[in-house]
Amino acid sequence: MTVHHLSRRDAQRIAVRAQLLTRARPGDVVETVRELTLLQIDPVKAVAPAQHLVLWSRLGSSYDTGELDRLLAERTLIELLGFIRPGEDIALHLAQMEAWPAPSRRDGRLRPWQEGIARWVEANDRGRRAVLAHLEAEGPTLTGALPDATEVPWRSTGWTNDKNLGRLLDLMVARGEVAVSGREAGQRLWDLADRVYPDVPTLPLEQARQVQDERRLASLGLLRSRSQECPVEPGDARTAGEEAVVEGVGGTWRVHPAYLDPAEPFAGRAALLCPIDRLVFDRTRMEEIFDFDYVLEMYKPKARRRFGYYALPVLDGDELVGKLDATAEPKRGVLRVDALHEDGVWRAARRERVLEQVHDLAAWLDLEPELPAHLGG
Repeated sequence: MTVHHLSRRDAQRIAVRAQLLTRARPGDVVETVRELTLLQIDPVKAVAPAQHLVLWSRLGSSYDTGELDRLLAERTLIELLGFIRPGEDIALHLAQMEAWPAPSRRDGRLRPWQEGIARWVEANDRGRRAVLAHLEAEGPTLTGALPDATEVPWRSTGWTNDKNLGRLLDLMVARGEVAVSGREAGQRLWDLADRVYPDVPTLPLEQARQVQDERRLASLGLLRSRSQECPVEPGDARTAGEEAVVEGVGGTWRVHPAYLDPAEPFAGRAALLCPIDRLVFDRTRMEEIFDFDYVLEMYKPKARRRFGYYALPVLDGDELVGKLDATAEPKRGVLRVDALHEDGVWRAARRERVLEQVHDLAAWLDLEPELPAHLGG
């Protein structure tokens, strides 16, 4: 079996190319989502909601946020467990829904956390049936208008603690019983899953997982074969792709063969990234491949922030090179830039490329850029 030996720059270029961040931009929203496989939904509006910011970074200021809303309304795209995915991809999730909680262990046994949530859903069966009966009779309903007949509270050390109805609804999505049919003022609108999802055949569970692995690897270019388990969106490739090692980085990787000998030479550009953009979402992978120091600091006290409340990672070519501390202030009509943190020494041409993106971001938001004096403000 061939093991591909990649330099750090090879790895960086594979990752950037796979995430559609080269000079050749994708054609439209549908193409972008299909290639990326997903958009993570996050309502934080320090600059713009994550799903829109990711699309802007690929498509530029011509991207119209209303297009995403339209595609969701017509089911070309669907919302599934906090991610926007191509509608046809529901075929990759149906078998897992039918087998819920589908074992992920090689011996076919459930993990302890899976057994725990299964017991919790069973204990709240009356609440689950109340939701299904309401939706059957009333149709699409906002979360706040659904009956909450849960009897056993959800316990967690995180923000979901005691969020009983919301957690039950998420698990009912995982079971294929209900689905998000839309949003109103940020609140989810629910309906029965078979009224929302496209009518597509179910793939066998293991085949569906293999296709998901291939598509995930194609969208990221380079992944570990195994990583810490994540119940919603795995961070590894299992056996998809081909084995590779990256110079200066320990362990083995899986690389998608499409990026090993591309038809076109790499042509990079500058881009401002959402803090949960898939290029940087896995912070360990980000540090290993790009040697980039970054953390989202919105949950830190102000005095402990180095980069800013919602600093945007800065990409230039095949390198992550800095962070932009910016805030959208629609009432003032400005995109306020507090700092541009430059990693290392920037040449004037790099700074100019990045500032062009700042101006493009402001134009897309229909705001005026408000820059510090040393950046031309």
